[in-house]
Amino acid sequence: MPEGDTVWRLAQRLHEALSGAPLTRCDLRVPRLATVDLTGRGVLETVPRGKHLLTRVEGGLTLHSHLRMDGTWKIYAPAERWRGGPAHQIRAIVGTAGHTAVGYRLPVLGLLRTAEESRVVGHLGPDLLGPDWDPAEALRRLLADPGRPLGEALLDQRNLAGIGNVYKSELCFLLRASPWLPVGRLPDPERAPALARKLLEANKRRPARITTNSARPDRRLWVYGRAGRPCPRCGTPVRTADQDPAADERVTYWCPACQPAP
Repeated sequence: MPEGDTVWRLAQRLHEALSGAPLTRCDLRVPRLATVDLTGRGVLETVPRGKHLLTRVEGGLTLHSHLRMDGTWKIYAPAERWRGGPAHQIRAIVGTAGHTAVGYRLPVLGLLRTAEESRVVGHLGPDLLGPDWDPAEALRRLLADPGRPLGEALLDQRNLAGIGNVYKSELCFLLRASPWLPVGRLPDPERAPALARKLLEANKRRPARITTNSARPDRRLWVYGRAGRPCPRCGTPVRTADQDPAADERVTYWCPACQPAP
């Protein structure tokens, strides 16, 4: 699943490609939107909200999409060949005279009034890369259920919006905390949202995500993707497990020496 920094960069690309021009093409390939035609409407902006994308157009409408595990938007010049996937995976095509944005494998695609965007993003916590970032509110939400495992609390977009599986694993490592430590037992809980914000801000313009002090491809991350390999800090083999098998929370990476069991 894309992390908040990936969605932020994609929103910037969509905004730069489409905004300020009228739509000359609109093809939304989901049943409930099959008859929608937005051509002629100017694109105002595309903004991220956590892992959600909101493309606002004239007339007070917003095209809402979410990538989940493998959805994506690709942007093409007029004569450029489309390479994002086979045609049957295309869920949306919106274009101007200068660029065409094609949404592949989008699991969530909807159209709503801009004034009612809270219906799809109002449940989210403070956005780590958004203008609404509020570290005190993020901390309050994280600690609202003090017995909840840290990894689960970080992934919950209702607490703070933008953390996916990569940052969950990396943040727990940098906090020297087991992903299963009850969040209320963090010795310095204020550091969690502050560090999350720092990491996403540092990476939002980078083509390759880095959480360490090295840009080498094999050393960019502390534990994520390093199952069975030595921990860069202590040399202990990195381990993996499901954070919560019943909830399908995806694989967690951690160092059992640097992040001892609670």
